[in-house]
Amino acid sequence: MITLGIESSCDETGVALVKDEKTVLSNIIASSLKLHCRHGGVIPEIASRMQLESIAGVFQEALKEAGIKPEKIGLIAFTGHPGLPGSLTVGTAFARGLAAGLGKPLAEIDHVYGHIYANALSHKKIVFPAVALVVSGGHTSLFYLKDFSAIRLLGQTRDDACGEAFDKVAKIMGLGYPGGPLIEKIAGQGDKQKIKFSFPGMKNGLDFSFSGIKTAVLYYLKNRKLTPRLKADLAASFQESVIKNLTDKSLLACRIRKTKTLLVGGGVAANSCLRQRLVSAAREEGVTCLFPDIRLCMDNAAMIAGLGGYLYQSRIPRFKG
Repeated sequence: MITLGIESSCDETGVALVKDEKTVLSNIIASSLKLHCRHGGVIPEIASRMQLESIAGVFQEALKEAGIKPEKIGLIAFTGHPGLPGSLTVGTAFARGLAAGLGKPLAEIDHVYGHIYANALSHKKIVFPAVALVVSGGHTSLFYLKDFSAIRLLGQTRDDACGEAFDKVAKIMGLGYPGGPLIEKIAGQGDKQKIKFSFPGMKNGLDFSFSGIKTAVLYYLKNRKLTPRLKADLAASFQESVIKNLTDKSLLACRIRKTKTLLVGGGVAANSCLRQRLVSAAREEGVTCLFPDIRLCMDNAAMIAGLGGYLYQSRIPRFKG
């Protein structure tokens, strides 16, 4: 079966075609990121306006790249939540209209669960049960999975998401937006042990909190001149602290749930230092840590199509004809 996926939860407009839940035939993404950079963050009105203008063209490009005619589509999956309301409305309306016109079933997919499923598009075999870490600009959460149709929340951020903290710290340091890649770039030139940052204890040991470290960076720079050397050390120390926090809690979840598989997804999962640290630390505990391909860490429609196809074939009752 060929599933069409539509992703429009934030500033990207994504359309993809996936065959048999795992084979990506096309995965087209149009981003309005450049328009948001000048504002230092995503502007919802700009995002939804650009999505409204581009979604039909992205759909046609996805069909062209896959070499598929619309009538060959067996299922239409779209991101229903969470996300920016205006952006979600664009994708939802397009999906519903297309499903009605083609007479195809419709699947509403959770964007966060899609990030977890992205691993299935990159790895042939995943051993369950598993723990999953989703870490992005809007989400930082740990889940327990019996399979991709049985997902339970273990812990989540109580304030800022990890990617949001990267963006805010980058802004404090005058680096620009988006913050994650910019901090990672200059962190390679700094001493990650130079400055010590800590995280608050949480009642639920699997919950996260990133607002404190953002404030700590702000106060650390008070009455200090931000030299290139200090900027590099600060970026490296901040990144090191965040990665350690993510690693410690993810492996704690694996120990608590007695699982030997850790799946990671979301935009921050593209950070090379996080990938290296988690894989290495997990290996020491006998845990297999898997990441999607870099291109599938970012918001994309292939993960939505893949999960939609999986749930549909598993006869999960979440669909509308």
